[in-house]
Amino acid sequence: MCVGCSEYALDCAGNGACVEPREDAETALPPAAASPRLIGQRYELGPVVGSGASADVFRGRDLRERVPVAIKLFRHTSGPAQARRHRTEITVLARLQHSGLVRFRDAGTEQGRLFVVTDLVEGPSLAERICRGPAMRPAAVRRLGRRLAIALSYVHDRGVVHRDVKPANILLERGLRPRLADFGIARVLDRTATTANGAIVGTAAYLAPEQVRGQPVGPEADVYALGLVLLEALTGRREYTGGQIETALVRLHRPPRVPEKLPSDLAELLPAMTLDDPRQRPAAASVATALTPWRVSLRGKRRRSERGRHRSTELRGHHRLHEQGPATPTVFPGAES
Repeated sequence: MCVGCSEYALDCAGNGACVEPREDAETALPPAAASPRLIGQRYELGPVVGSGASADVFRGRDLRERVPVAIKLFRHTSGPAQARRHRTEITVLARLQHSGLVRFRDAGTEQGRLFVVTDLVEGPSLAERICRGPAMRPAAVRRLGRRLAIALSYVHDRGVVHRDVKPANILLERGLRPRLADFGIARVLDRTATTANGAIVGTAAYLAPEQVRGQPVGPEADVYALGLVLLEALTGRREYTGGQIETALVRLHRPPRVPEKLPSDLAELLPAMTLDDPRQRPAAASVATALTPWRVSLRGKRRRSERGRHRSTELRGHHRLHEQGPATPTVFPGAES
């Protein structure tokens, strides 16, 4: 496990990108020793691939379809709030089917413990990729951001807000294609929130300002978090670090620092995605459009064309001066000797 990001990453270099532990790192328990080896009379448990505050994730196998799967096995819940969160995750996952999300397969109860079965994504998380380094190139970040924005647009169109978009919840299939995971604290907009009013849920480093303030949270919070994720992928470091409270509050006093040397499209988009006022942020669909390759290429061509027209105007002015011949010198009275 990486001591910085608390992710299971055998090759994490610990290069400073993971200076903050996850919010659940202190309360995370070791995998349950008495976990059943067969789930739902169908799924065989393999090795643990990750653990959180409330569940262990196993690599498994669907004995009926003979395919590898991921099995999230929840620990015995300590109260109704956790039980509601687990049921919310199952409900949300069951209604979302998109190539940019980790696909839901099944859910049930085994020995009084809830379990969720999803596709097994072969590849590291984005958190592991950032830890390992180097920082990602702008073209790669555009592809990453566009695919995640498309997935978020799909989620938002179905009335769901993820509320915990962060590198650890983005799995890179075969190290390339991102798939958004972990809807454990997602909120269905047409239902009552699963947390008390004013409660802050999410990971401190990626909270939107409205989450920190305890205000209503909508799709704009996911766009804000995605902006921070893309910025981190570009720079190789988290934008907001420190203790959990300090990390959460600092964004209320300063916006993210976007490097000056970024390509102009990213230099314009990332500040817009991370504006303090959620009403001024672009929708996820607009982010996806802005990161579309032809649009980026067209923007670059337009700028080159504008520079070319400006240069052409200068040259035409220069040629006109030559065509008019040398100017007649002005002789001021008394200047002749």
